[in-house]
Amino acid sequence: MTGAQPNNPLHGITLEAILNHLVNQYGWEYMCDRVRINCFYENPSISSSLKFLRKTPWARKKVEDLYLEAIGL
Repeated sequence: MTGAQPNNPLHGITLEAILNHLVNQYGWEYMCDRVRINCFYENPSISSSLKFLRKTPWARKKVEDLYLEAIGL
């Protein structure tokens, strides 16, 4: 196995890049409406969101799904 993941659209994209894309496209307020987590609501920042999302698989999945929707997949 070569390690390639041709069927995974998130392969090679960092969580930080996903968050930056979503914040630039939608803003924190919209993201808070779509993914109900406090790190998007109270003093939102990329670093606090990364810390939370790395420890919380269900929230990370929702953010990744929002990203896939944003890029049209």
